[in-house]
Amino acid sequence: MATASSSCCSSIIYQSSLFPKHPRLSPNSFFFSLRRLRFSPTVVRATSAIDVEPESIRISSLGGQVFACPVCYQPLIRKGPPGFNLRAIYRSGFKCQNCDKSYSSKDNYLDLTVITGLKDYVELKPARTELFRSPLVSFLYERGWRQNFNRSGFPGPDEEFKMAQEYFKSAQGGLLVDVSCGSGLFSRKFAKSGTYSLVVALDFSENMLRQCYDFIKQDETVLTTNLALVRADVSRLPFSTGSVDAVHAGAALHCWPSPSNAVAEISRTLRSGGVYVGTTFLRYTSSTPWIQRTLRERILQGYSYLTEEEIEDLCTSCGLTNYTSKVEQSFIMFTAQKP
Repeated sequence: MATASSSCCSSIIYQSSLFPKHPRLSPNSFFFSLRRLRFSPTVVRATSAIDVEPESIRISSLGGQVFACPVCYQPLIRKGPPGFNLRAIYRSGFKCQNCDKSYSSKDNYLDLTVITGLKDYVELKPARTELFRSPLVSFLYERGWRQNFNRSGFPGPDEEFKMAQEYFKSAQGGLLVDVSCGSGLFSRKFAKSGTYSLVVALDFSENMLRQCYDFIKQDETVLTTNLALVRADVSRLPFSTGSVDAVHAGAALHCWPSPSNAVAEISRTLRSGGVYVGTTFLRYTSSTPWIQRTLRERILQGYSYLTEEEIEDLCTSCGLTNYTSKVEQSFIMFTAQKP
């Protein structure tokens, strides 16, 4: 899968706070500069200087360069109305001058996959990826599917959100990407919190993104926030190197076709000091009896269920540091930082 709403899939196997809004930034701040792409921790925090530029201009200046071409990673040129909310992004067009490739919105999400616009080429995805592209699974995700995760130790969306917010304190006022966002359960929470200047809800599943929009349009306060819906592949994230402050991937890693490629790509996009927070199902823990370990090894084939040691090794090998984790039954929340 790429980012295909990975927050859902393990339910088949396992059937059984907030911070104030970031003040407006001055014309001398990073967000107002068209020439600088990296998010510096000294300019994205809530203590940054307050100044006079209208928010629509400030966000417009950043909005044209938030996204990069998934082919060459060069910043996309944007043409359209200012702003970073759903309506503005939907009415905008994006183009890579290097690849001469154009990207546009469809069904209220911006398609930034490498395969967008192709007429003859068809790419086959793993079964677990295609599962979450189905309308039925997308519809059921927040209507019972996700609730079953508590059987494996997940504390619930509200508590998981609070835990993630603690890890993301250094990313206040910056760009947060919710990878494998599914139906946008956490994307909406991040956007509504006002903690971040920009939130990107990103998934490979078209139907998950449509479901995400259906939930968003029911809440006017979320609909008007700086929130974008983007279809993209977690192994080809459409962001320039070192341009993202925070990446969240809830119940995702175990569904990615290649966790190593995905984490390496997340590491590439994070700025120095940027934070990656993920949750997933563990294959087993240190306290799991060996008989159960053998059984789980057989049952969980086809999914990337890792051990805690493997997750830490993976993050470290991809250049991330300061790894920490919290484990409860088969649930793990882990975080690592770009040095």
